[in-house]
Amino acid sequence: MIQRFLFLTLFIFCFSCNSEKEKGDVSSEEKSAQDKNYKTYCNPIDIDYSYMSHYRAKNKVSYRSGADPAVVNFKGKYYMFVTRSHGYWVSDDMSNWKFIRPQSWYFHGSNAPAAAVYKDKIIVYGDPVGYGPVIETDNPELGDWKTNFAIINVPGQIQDPNLFVDDDGKVYLYEESSNKWPLRVVELDPDNYFVPIGEEKDLFNLDPEKHGWERFGQDHTSDLKPFIEGPWMMKHNGTYYLEYGAPGTQWNVYADGVYTSKSPFGPFEYAPYNPISYKPGGFLKGSGHGSTVKDNNGNYWHFSTMAISVNFKFERRLGMYPAGFEDNGQMYVNTAYGDYPHYLPNTKVDNHKERFTGWMLLSYNKPVKTNSPLVTKEINVVDESDKGYMQEQITDFNINRINDEEIRSYWVSESNNDSIYVEIDLEKPMNVSAIQINFQDFNSDIYGRPDTLRQQFVLQSSIDRQNWKTIADYSKNKKDMPHAYIELEKSEKVRYIRYNHVYCTNNYLSISEFRVFGKGLESKPITPPNFKAVRQADRRNVNLTWEKVKDATGYVIYWGISKDKLNLSAMMYDTPNYELRALNTDQSYYLQVEAFNENGISEKSEILYIE
Repeated sequence: MIQRFLFLTLFIFCFSCNSEKEKGDVSSEEKSAQDKNYKTYCNPIDIDYSYMSHYRAKNKVSYRSGADPAVVNFKGKYYMFVTRSHGYWVSDDMSNWKFIRPQSWYFHGSNAPAAAVYKDKIIVYGDPVGYGPVIETDNPELGDWKTNFAIINVPGQIQDPNLFVDDDGKVYLYEESSNKWPLRVVELDPDNYFVPIGEEKDLFNLDPEKHGWERFGQDHTSDLKPFIEGPWMMKHNGTYYLEYGAPGTQWNVYADGVYTSKSPFGPFEYAPYNPISYKPGGFLKGSGHGSTVKDNNGNYWHFSTMAISVNFKFERRLGMYPAGFEDNGQMYVNTAYGDYPHYLPNTKVDNHKERFTGWMLLSYNKPVKTNSPLVTKEINVVDESDKGYMQEQITDFNINRINDEEIRSYWVSESNNDSIYVEIDLEKPMNVSAIQINFQDFNSDIYGRPDTLRQQFVLQSSIDRQNWKTIADYSKNKKDMPHAYIELEKSEKVRYIRYNHVYCTNNYLSISEFRVFGKGLESKPITPPNFKAVRQADRRNVNLTWEKVKDATGYVIYWGISKDKLNLSAMMYDTPNYELRALNTDQSYYLQVEAFNENGISEKSEILYIE
């Protein structure tokens, strides 16, 4: 046990006034950019992520990042607190997120801030050096946070805190981020400045020898010790669900698992269906260190951290997924097709778990051209501090990188002016419903949260490449949209999509992915034949094989511990077969596979069972 020490000190706040936006008439283009009236969303969440900085090999590196989301529902609005963001976001629909600059410097460097609703206030805890006060406000949109001047301090510091308020009003602090120490809990006294009550209690640690998904590295292939971090407590039908992240934030297999208990102090039992939130494949990978929140319709959503790790290992983004609890109490997070368009919380669906629109990716590896190519290569050599985290990367910036469904690769224009265009040929007429433009930061020198960030462009469509129609005009946009998602008012039957650049804040126009969604007009693929599963001698791994399907863009495998709850999934493009390395050694599984292309999704295969 670690003895808690309480130090009373004066915590000085610096106040800065929110800058008033210039008032005046707002054009239709600006209004459409500022106030989306969408039925759908597409990961990563399109918010104005803050710029970070890091010194690597004596060079200062600039990169955007958003990670470790703590989302709470306060009086019908959702407040999202994110690592080192200089503030936080608010939304009433999980689509339009407004950034709030609080009247305090507290949020400028806060790592993994904890947030909870206590009575008629939001309480927040977190600090860049691992200790600090609990702060509170009853008006989070104003941001007039107050502190009680009591600082909670421990010898080992507090890492990745989580505040949990139980039904009886008791408050608990869960914390840790370590490849050595376990998660811990201590009760706090809300009537006495949230000071600890009693000693902190150790709860549980990782067990990668039994839990394959807890192994470190890309695809769980490293022998380095993994990290347990990011606790988040939920209570459902009298059971406590303590979520936790593993094995490391920079990997494609970053995930969340859960232990359950009948008490906030435990003992906690490992859930046999772990992990709960897992997304190792697709455009944007990873879904760990998250938070789960109930929306205004009574449904749950899981917000999580997704990795890019190109400019720096902590370059990350945020994702949101339908979540909930099965009738038997099993917790789930549905990440299948998790970076394709899904229906928003206020859009009614038959089954909350199944919010995928069915809009398929139409742009994958289609012919693409531009009038501003930059073909070069860059070698990023890791320094000593990055060993074990990043590998040497050789990256080319050819235009073909713009639609390869890999956020870690991207196209870089030779300049940044309003004469640049990028054009995708879908090769056949198709029904287009949405477009996503993912901007990247190539050789960026931006830091913090300047008010000048924006992306301006016009999207056009054509059937014959002779007659062009404007389908989205953001030429006067004044909003920062790093992952601009545009839902069309109605589907457009087109073959060619053109991005016409106007302006972006960076020195170079750089796009990691130009994604087009909708439905093709031909046949969906057949069910993958000859699906087989062979569990390896290392029971954490299973080899999945099937025959390649003609005209399939890719495949999705599903697995779970019962036939009717195949809640976990992994996506792969082009080639069949997959080595799944995320199993628990003492658990039997059911598995299934399907194929997909731009026209739809095949019927699923027969369900296989492995002991």
